[in-house]
Amino acid sequence: MKAPVELTAVERWRLLLGEAAEGSLQTGSGNGPAYGMDRALAWLYGREGSGDTLDRHGGDAPSQLSVPEWINEIHELFPKEAIERLERDAIERYGIDEVVTNPEVLERATPNPALLEAVLRTKHLMNPQVLALARQLVAKVVKELIEKLAKQVQRSFSGSRRRQQLSRQGSWNQFAARETLRRNLKNYDTERRRLIIERPMFYVNHRRTLEPWQILLLVDQSGSMVSSVIHSAVTAACLSGLPGIRTHLIAFDTEIVDLSAQVDDAVEVLMNAQLGGGTDIGKAVRYAADRIEAPRRAIVVIISDFYEGGSPHVLIDTVRSLRAQGTIVLGLAALDDKADAAYDRELAGKLVELGAHVGAMTPGQLAAWIAEKLK
Repeated sequence: MKAPVELTAVERWRLLLGEAAEGSLQTGSGNGPAYGMDRALAWLYGREGSGDTLDRHGGDAPSQLSVPEWINEIHELFPKEAIERLERDAIERYGIDEVVTNPEVLERATPNPALLEAVLRTKHLMNPQVLALARQLVAKVVKELIEKLAKQVQRSFSGSRRRQQLSRQGSWNQFAARETLRRNLKNYDTERRRLIIERPMFYVNHRRTLEPWQILLLVDQSGSMVSSVIHSAVTAACLSGLPGIRTHLIAFDTEIVDLSAQVDDAVEVLMNAQLGGGTDIGKAVRYAADRIEAPRRAIVVIISDFYEGGSPHVLIDTVRSLRAQGTIVLGLAALDDKADAAYDRELAGKLVELGAHVGAMTPGQLAAWIAEKLK
């Protein structure tokens, strides 16, 4: 672990206020860690336009840092949390896509969801060498997301111990001590002052046994839904490993891409995703409806902002038919860690009137919701 950079109070104020405070604070010559930090901040935030934004320039001339040099500098000078914020602002706030299309940069970049989103937006611009590095970054972020979500999914779907059900056979961690003592008190040897256990008892662990269910995740690929696309792929991968559940993953814009064959490989799903384009939700829901085998054991999850580019009537009519046949329909305006939603409330409201559930969830909440419906 690198040693943290020590700054004086004056240097901290200089970083906050920028060049405008140089005359008042008199921080000295343009070298040292504080100068390097100010230069890195100026390279990024100095591109702000006029207005209330503080003027940020690191010296008498504009900084000439390249993207790889900037990445190297922030990794040497800033703590991990600050690095992730700077990389996220470079991508999301200023659209510096070179952060994820330059091989040198990708090798140094800290894997995080913001970089993953940028990779998905720019992978079509990458040459094979950069794409291979980007895939490694995607794999690292996806692994962390899956490890986190898998625990929540396991908790939602795992069976609970029913203490009233006992058995004479079981493993040591199922041993029912109190019941064993109660049922063997008659065997107490008064002379030897010892309890003789003739009938050890064990709790029976029951897991929920599910009739086969179909979970159909329909994911809007429009550019505004990139975070939900990521979490949908991760959620589908976690659900696909559960017994009694057949998971379908269907991506859509104005066209439909059925990714169900790759559902257990979230990295492959994301690398094949095509973000952008229009939106035809009704077409996607109708495609899913045609693949339902047992209507009363199917859940259709529509992950979209519900700004329909196709015919709203097709969507409404298809959802009406799904509900009439007993299929559960869930509309998610967002599926990410924050569950922040911006969506067409008028169209979503019409789906609610038909019996659909509409809202926003984190992946863990979705897993718990599905588990509850499958009881």
